[in-house]
Amino acid sequence: MFKAVFFGLWGGVVTPHPLLAFRKVENALKLPRDFILNTILKAGSEGAVFRADRGKLTLTQMFPELEAECQKEAASQGLSLPAHFSAQKLFDEVVQVEFNGPLLDAAATLQRQGIRTCVLANMWIDDSPQRDSIAKILHVLENRFDLVVRSSQIGAKLPEAAVFQSALDQLHVKPKEALWLDVSEESVKTAESLGMAAVHITEISEAVKKMETLTGIKLTVEQLPRACDAEKVSHGYVTVKPGVKIHYVEMGDGPPVLLCHGFPESWYSWRYQIPALADAGFRVIAPDMKGYGDSSAPADIEEYSQENIVKDLVTFMDKLGLAQVTLFGHDWGGSVAWNMAQCHPERLRAVASLNTPLFRVDPDTNPMERLKAMPIFDYQIYFQEPGVAEAELERNLARTFKLMFTASSEKGLLKGGTAGVCKRGGLFVGSPEDVPRSSMLSEEDLQYYMQQFSKSGFRGPLNWYRNVERNWRWLCSRPRGKILMPALMVTAGKDKVLLPSFSTGMENMIPNLTRGHIEECGHWTQMERPAELNKIIISWLKDTHEKASISFSPKL
Repeated sequence: MFKAVFFGLWGGVVTPHPLLAFRKVENALKLPRDFILNTILKAGSEGAVFRADRGKLTLTQMFPELEAECQKEAASQGLSLPAHFSAQKLFDEVVQVEFNGPLLDAAATLQRQGIRTCVLANMWIDDSPQRDSIAKILHVLENRFDLVVRSSQIGAKLPEAAVFQSALDQLHVKPKEALWLDVSEESVKTAESLGMAAVHITEISEAVKKMETLTGIKLTVEQLPRACDAEKVSHGYVTVKPGVKIHYVEMGDGPPVLLCHGFPESWYSWRYQIPALADAGFRVIAPDMKGYGDSSAPADIEEYSQENIVKDLVTFMDKLGLAQVTLFGHDWGGSVAWNMAQCHPERLRAVASLNTPLFRVDPDTNPMERLKAMPIFDYQIYFQEPGVAEAELERNLARTFKLMFTASSEKGLLKGGTAGVCKRGGLFVGSPEDVPRSSMLSEEDLQYYMQQFSKSGFRGPLNWYRNVERNWRWLCSRPRGKILMPALMVTAGKDKVLLPSFSTGMENMIPNLTRGHIEECGHWTQMERPAELNKIIISWLKDTHEKASISFSPKL
């Protein structure tokens, strides 16, 4: 029935409503309730706020006029307006908002069902000293919704019909094909007069239920977080040395967060984390690690030693102008994260690993002997001979990723798991040819992984495993002090290879360690339990960064 859903910004998509900010200031200044609102309404269409809403004044032009209007109104009521009354401080209070998570989630679900989403807002041309708050609001809106209509850009303000008509025209939908949600009864009446269906928001959860009834789309069940669109996200390349370039994607603004994936993945494995971290106020950078996707894949095994990988990562940071980052890693990316923390601690603000614990380096025990002594790591022994595993994994890419990427709740089709691989002659020997796709992997996701690995194959990714002794000798040559920076270790209860028990005692090596744990989760943490993981990592990031750096963030 509906092709588009329109949302009001103030009190709907963001909270609190400006009226609450007005009343907070009025209470602080001991002014009558709704003094500011009544002053604005009394001034009418020629008043400062109405003209700013229509884009006839910038905020800094509006401030002195609004202050004069308030002074005049106070005098007419026999009131004394405090000398320190400031329209700028009033609007600084207005824009200290959070996003309503349920409405963001509902909008994302509607988009997945092919329904366009739009925000209509009375919003100004903000040239004020604190204009970064409006910039951050707009940044989230532009990334979350198909269209944002600002009153100041079209010369009309809500609840005028012209605002609705502008959105209808831009989305090419008829009024009867659009649904409107807002806290304003006036705007609801305007929408209905145009022929639109409308929901008056009095309570967010009730509004979402009404939207469900009208659209016929289930919105109140737990939904996947918004995923990064490979076609729309910004892509870049950095040459770290002659003949070797690193591809990366980037989103957001703020303290930099660097995400390093594992085997056999790509930057795309962070698709559910990238938008969430960007919305939370961070600049997110997710590279294809060397050997993967659009990054270079040199054939030389030593290129993939941890010493060279870490060295390349430092160069990557230097060329992007990043003095420090918070580094996240998963699987092999987790090893990179811990090695960066030990060998280049000055370049990390904080460090986090998913699934991969910090393993102690024992200079007296050859690591290949340790691997052979643990059956679950037998697949790594199988990976050692160049060309053997490549042939098996590249033979049928769809089957490879269907067998590899399975959720912990699904029946594993990898016969024998990761143990006994050498004896049975291959990782997939005995597994069915026709394999169902995991529920955590859409057909689009599967096709993207296949397309990425069709570029350079598996030689580069497998070469990461062929430096075990070289990595050991390098780490033995380095100082092995404690990691003193803030750190996060997220374990997964159903990971069959990187067992949570392997992380026991990490506090002895990392005094400032925070732990997160997701019990019903296997190895592919980012895509099996993305919502739970995002809550853990965003909470930790907020705790480990200055509050000023992330003063604005949506309620996810």
